[in-house]
Amino acid sequence: MGLAKEIMGSSLIDRSSLSPFAPTSSKLSLVRRPVMVPLQQKNRGLRVGPVVAAISEDLVKKSRSSSSGNSSFAADKDEKRAAKFTMTARVTVRNKHKEDLKETFVKQLDAITDRIGRNIVLELISTQLDPKTKALRRSKTAVLKDWSKKSNIKAEKVQYSADFTLDSDFGLPGAITVSNKHQREFFLESITLEGFASGPVHFPCNSWVQSTKHHPAKRIFFSNEPYLPSETPPGLRALRERELKDLRGEGKGVRKLSDRIYDYDIYNDLGNPDKGIDYARPVLGGEKIPYPRRCRTGREPTYTESRVEKPSPMYVPRDEQFEESKKKTFSYGRLKAVLHTLVPSLKASISAENRGFNAFADIDVLYKEGILLKVGIQDEIWRLLPLPKVVTKIQESSEGLLRYDTPKILSKDKFAWLRDDEFARQAIAGVNPVNIELLKEFPPKSNLDPQIYGPLESALKEEHILGQLHGMSVQQALQEKKLFIVDYHDAYLPFLNRINALDGRNSYATRTIFFLTSQGTLKPIAIELSLPPSGPPSRSKRVVTPPVDATSNWIWQLAKSHVCSNDAGVHQLVNHWLRTHACMEPFILAAHRQLSAMHPIFKLLDPHMRYTLEINALARQSLINADGVIESCFTPGRYCMDISAAAYKNFWRFDKEGLPADLIRRGMAVPDSTQPHGLKLLLEDYPYAQDGLLIWFAIENWVRTYVNHYYPSSTMIINDTELQLWYSESVNVGHGDLSDADWWPKLETGEDLVSILTTIIWLSSAQHAALNFGQYPYGGYVPNRPPLMRRHIPEQGDPEFENFHADPQKYFLSALPSLLQATKFMAVVDTLSTHSPDEEYIGNRQQMSIWSGDAEIVEAFYEFSAEIQRIEKEIDRRNNDPSLRSRCGAGVLPYELLAPSSEPGVTCRGVPNSVSI
Repeated sequence: MGLAKEIMGSSLIDRSSLSPFAPTSSKLSLVRRPVMVPLQQKNRGLRVGPVVAAISEDLVKKSRSSSSGNSSFAADKDEKRAAKFTMTARVTVRNKHKEDLKETFVKQLDAITDRIGRNIVLELISTQLDPKTKALRRSKTAVLKDWSKKSNIKAEKVQYSADFTLDSDFGLPGAITVSNKHQREFFLESITLEGFASGPVHFPCNSWVQSTKHHPAKRIFFSNEPYLPSETPPGLRALRERELKDLRGEGKGVRKLSDRIYDYDIYNDLGNPDKGIDYARPVLGGEKIPYPRRCRTGREPTYTESRVEKPSPMYVPRDEQFEESKKKTFSYGRLKAVLHTLVPSLKASISAENRGFNAFADIDVLYKEGILLKVGIQDEIWRLLPLPKVVTKIQESSEGLLRYDTPKILSKDKFAWLRDDEFARQAIAGVNPVNIELLKEFPPKSNLDPQIYGPLESALKEEHILGQLHGMSVQQALQEKKLFIVDYHDAYLPFLNRINALDGRNSYATRTIFFLTSQGTLKPIAIELSLPPSGPPSRSKRVVTPPVDATSNWIWQLAKSHVCSNDAGVHQLVNHWLRTHACMEPFILAAHRQLSAMHPIFKLLDPHMRYTLEINALARQSLINADGVIESCFTPGRYCMDISAAAYKNFWRFDKEGLPADLIRRGMAVPDSTQPHGLKLLLEDYPYAQDGLLIWFAIENWVRTYVNHYYPSSTMIINDTELQLWYSESVNVGHGDLSDADWWPKLETGEDLVSILTTIIWLSSAQHAALNFGQYPYGGYVPNRPPLMRRHIPEQGDPEFENFHADPQKYFLSALPSLLQATKFMAVVDTLSTHSPDEEYIGNRQQMSIWSGDAEIVEAFYEFSAEIQRIEKEIDRRNNDPSLRSRCGAGVLPYELLAPSSEPGVTCRGVPNSVSI
């Protein structure tokens, strides 16, 4: 507590120590005007303060001595008339890194016009109304000084100042308005006012301020002091409502890129029928195909859909767009370059789209030598692209050499991916460790409708697995919880006829059975491969078991590859995109529309919403769109988003998205009050769950401290209009297609709110990190996790069986993605797995000491940050514990995807605060 108070200036005054005529210290000038002061947790409530001075006595004395040439004022006039004083605001503006010719010209023009009165104008607004008029109590306007003199400074941040003249009874400023009379927008980082008895008043802004030429209304920024709606000081109530109204907009019109309006729309922009019928896609969202809502752009539809093609930017509210530093140094620029320049060059450079790999050495060449790209003499832009893998230029700039980094899966043991133990290990410690579940009955059953999909009985029999159970019976193994399953049967079977009709796609719906050995490790013991029951039953279902000879070894490897292909699709379309990107967007939109920036819950969620709308818009434009990277590189092809939508309708439940609830749902954990967190893992060496639970409960404890501080009673939660509107809109509008479901949590108590907020923060930070930043380290070597398969497994009697039998390696490689598909996929997931230099990791946030004006909360956040550091040390310890075979051993990769911090780049570790890539 002491550290935070020292940094912020002590402003915590216990109500019990105050009276209407509280004595003043030598540094305080008593004025008969109420001033809002924050209260400690035990005394939270409506903040109606007594008579307390806001202004430093030194400032008042200085102002009096300089305001007149007379030696003194009459005592009675001194009593009746408030003194005036001058106060300086320190304003931090962030410069743009890169400017085109037009921007440079406009910048110089602004510097000139600034001298003749077209300035940046600021105005302070008191927390109190004018006692006579009951109107807002405003200061006289002030302008930023020396804008023209500092216009050529190249530093990232530039400090300006503005001088305000205030009455000593002005009270504490609670808001500040900014008018930008220049031609160009600027990024306002923060404003700090000094000279108040309670310490500096901070205004964290972090926002683009547009020119009044385009956006005439003044921008409103509130101080860092948090207020529940019922606690809002009188002088800020109207501004609080106005700001939210502006952010919500009117739901009409086409949005400009400079707008700050948050609204909802359906996914009607994934296809582009104007290019032809092959580019038409279903509209996601609505009764027919339920789906979460996305940010509305207001674009006019073409036929049935609304589309902006690359490289034109998609609308997201201006403050949601990537900051300049991220655009310059990170994945946004790299991703744009990959999608708009590299992928077309790959297509042009690889003569045959279906050309595959002839040998495993051909894959190794991508890391050792690279692939030649036809760039063209005019494409000097290549040298400017943030693509570090374009390592050299040859043949007079007519070609470029693209060389990929060696993926981490090859770093310790080049052949680990071939082993069964590594195949099983990745189900609990790889990039998709969230689908494995306890097998509760054998054979497994489908939940699909047999009237639609025909007989659904599993082909798995006891004789398939009995020899792999170390002397146990199947029933005994079930009772002792030794059998686990990764089941993609129901996710894929409804779509297989359409998928397999696509050119170059041949897939199964897979089930994989694992056995828990006495060493605590898993081993795969059977794989079931299913096709729609359109032919003889023996052809539609097939069981493959561990090999006993050379032929069965290659068939087993092909079966595992089909499992990995299924896994890659569900990972990308359901667990990653749907559950951490798309399903979070409605909560973010509702937060901006219904929670004021001064609301404590908005301040809590703010770092966990950073950049998500922008990366989701980019995904809609270039990743999940018709013929985008996802459709091109993953098994379901044009039916990728149909699989995602089916999972939303049939599987997704917000109440099961928290880690403990998800583990219990999958049978991977059971409630146990004797355990540290009241939960016992059935698979003790389960790295994702082990590390995830540490982070989950650290987040939960932090959120509980925060919620209890602001809501000591359930009544306060029920009566918080902004909070209730936020949650209601998130459910009833953002997730309106599922709003009638009975599983939505209620929001009536502090624990309800703790659970909801913890789940949102978990999904935005740790869950997304676990699913995202291992994509290239594990998937960058395509044989380990092929995103699609081009051939089925031949059976004796099939025309292809002889080719397979004659050269199984060639057949195996021909079943993997083509060279074009593989290199395109590798380039994109390499970028998606990259951390930026300006990444904000869990336990950190911008302006750590002043993001909130509540010193107790700032101190609690420092404690949360310290706990995250302790967790990181514990994860490091676990990764060096030889008894944990799933993360430590010869050639075994450590599990670091939930290690909180990271260096920039592709590191296979690090937990950013938000879904930012």
